[in-house]
Amino acid sequence: MGDTRLLQGRYRLEELIGRGGMGEVWRATDESLGRRVAVKCLKPLGPQQDPNFVTVLRERFRREARVAAALQHRGVTVVHDFGESDGLLHLVMELLEGRNLSQLLEDNRQHPLPVHDVVDIAEQVADALAYTHRQGIVHRDLKPANIMRLADGTVKICDFGIAHLGADIGFTARLTGTGIAMGTPHYMSPEQISGGHVDHRSDLYSLGCVLYEIATGVPPFDLGDAWAILVGHRDTPPEPLRNHRAELPEFFERIVLDLLAKAPDGRPSDAADLRRRIADAARPALAIAPAPAPAAVLHAPFPLAPAYPYAHHHLPSWTRGMTTGHKAVGTTLLHTAPPPDPAAGLTGEWTTSTDPRGTALPVPAPPRLQRPTPPPEVLAHLAGRHNAGLSLGRLGRWEEAGEVHRAVAAEREHALGPDHPDTLTSRYEVGFTLSRTGRDADALREFGHVAEGRARVLGPDHPDTLTARQEMAYVLGRLGRHFEAHQAYTSVLDARTRTMGADHPDTLRCRHNLAFNLGRLGRLEESYRMAYDVAAARARLLGPEHPDTLVTLYEVAYTLGQLGRWPEALRTYREVAAARAHALGPDHPDTLAARYEVGISLGRLGRSHEALELYRDLVDARTRAHGPDDPETLRARHGLGVNLGRLGRWQEALAEAREVYGIRERVLGPDHPDTLVSCREVAVGLGWLGRWAEALAVYERVAEARDRVLGTTHPDALASRNDQAHCLQQLGRQTEAVELYRRVADLRRRRSGP
Repeated sequence: MGDTRLLQGRYRLEELIGRGGMGEVWRATDESLGRRVAVKCLKPLGPQQDPNFVTVLRERFRREARVAAALQHRGVTVVHDFGESDGLLHLVMELLEGRNLSQLLEDNRQHPLPVHDVVDIAEQVADALAYTHRQGIVHRDLKPANIMRLADGTVKICDFGIAHLGADIGFTARLTGTGIAMGTPHYMSPEQISGGHVDHRSDLYSLGCVLYEIATGVPPFDLGDAWAILVGHRDTPPEPLRNHRAELPEFFERIVLDLLAKAPDGRPSDAADLRRRIADAARPALAIAPAPAPAAVLHAPFPLAPAYPYAHHHLPSWTRGMTTGHKAVGTTLLHTAPPPDPAAGLTGEWTTSTDPRGTALPVPAPPRLQRPTPPPEVLAHLAGRHNAGLSLGRLGRWEEAGEVHRAVAAEREHALGPDHPDTLTSRYEVGFTLSRTGRDADALREFGHVAEGRARVLGPDHPDTLTARQEMAYVLGRLGRHFEAHQAYTSVLDARTRTMGADHPDTLRCRHNLAFNLGRLGRLEESYRMAYDVAAARARLLGPEHPDTLVTLYEVAYTLGQLGRWPEALRTYREVAAARAHALGPDHPDTLAARYEVGISLGRLGRSHEALELYRDLVDARTRAHGPDDPETLRARHGLGVNLGRLGRWQEALAEAREVYGIRERVLGPDHPDTLVSCREVAVGLGWLGRWAEALAVYERVAEARDRVLGTTHPDALASRNDQAHCLQQLGRQTEAVELYRRVADLRRRRSGP
């Protein structure tokens, strides 16, 4: 087509191939790599839309990108890129040549698919779900329109727009509260309908509905309205499949009916088990499959369920006003067409466009001088090496990742120019690896270069520019330059608020960081108020159990502790721990971190008996999850020892401190801060047992190490010298003690300045 558009200076949009209520899909060419791709765009929303709705919708689109990009499996659509240009969010995916299951049923004149194909599709989808569930991802909207069969027979799951990570249950719950339907009635599990806990077994139920439909030609509950469908899922046993299609293998009917169990515990334990059952039973059964039944049997109608005039009173509020939606066969039982689903462009069924030029997209970026495009194979090679660097980073191999990114950045600069987005992206990753390897000053320079380049090319308020500037602020904080970090965060926050709105997720992330930095400046009341406001905004927007909400609530609790408001800190930490246990599980590292802080708060409130029991449980959980030598296991053991001491059980406390100290010295090194904390705890125990001479030797060891590592004026080094002076005093060596106290006071004055 003649009228094409270039998105982000790279993706040539050529033909509109699908359109939903809020988005479009284009066939496009990635001109950097010379390959055909599909570009999914969230259409710009007008000023008449509710701002909160718009923010959530945009976050949901970003979420699809993050979730899908993390998946690498032949049964899941590959996501290549995600970005925003002039306010237009877009997702770049592999271009699939095939038909979704809904289209296949329509192509088959609404007849069910051949038995062999149905079983093959079931096995492939089960394999893909087994992979996504292992990654902690639940799709939540599995339906025929979201399952593609390619020309070569490969089956792929698409559209993760309302999928959630195990960590993000609250996010999806909050999305449904905005009026965005969470799933499609014909394929929703009973627990989705009832607003209960949703896990991977909900996807298995939805798969059962899909398999039922492609095997029989109709969904399991093909009833007269949305309420009847929802109540059918919740209360009515499904009609056996072989009543409608006699040639279906008995094993397949049994598997599908197991998938459609009302209670999650009645379904297969996981998708991997499901795939094994299909594979074990399919081959011999299909070899003796009976002849097809007459067409009249294939389309025998289900008996209509009785009316449920009061059923909606037992269904969640979000279902009110829900229409039946579209079945895979494309027919509707409503007398009038349902209103468009506002989120159809994200997770719904795509409708074929009759006018590929029907919707104009904004021109993404101002024109700029371009170098000659290097050969596609050169760009592909660099992109592959860039991705290899990212993979090394994900494995924690930051030094190697940094070497790769530095080399790619140099070659991209030579081939594309210093201000090309790909060059700047590589340099951003260089900065990131520097930060992760403790070279914060170098990282600051790199992020500064990226921020300046992006400001020139994209503008000072572009999201990518602001991201680089925010990383600069973070590194400044790491360097202890909290005042400069405060200025940088404030500047970025002003820009984000002006361009994105106060409740945009990126704006809230910046406000969270600013609150954290205020605490490090000693401005605790301001830090507390800002963190509290951010937590409330995130709870409203993302849900009370979303990880971002809980991270900020954790910061609220920390600041309350710094303010000495320990009862409130304890309540807040407990709230975070309970929410994380519900969303992530009781042994998830984030849950255990919150429980550790609950123990700290109990100890501060003098409730050491409770703290001791909590730390015992925590040590068991950490040991079970990470092993006895893991730093977090040792931190829990340290807390246990401290509370033994608070209860006057000093022999036990000393034994615990010595054992933890020995392991930390071996695992972390003799000068690691945690090792020195344990070493000091040994000295504390010796002192309480009256063994002051031994305690003095240990205190001196800690003080010398901290002087060497941190400097003589560091607060921890000064505290160690105070400990040493106190010990001298207990030994009756008053002159030495007074002299050391004076020396510490002089160092404190020197640190504070005139």
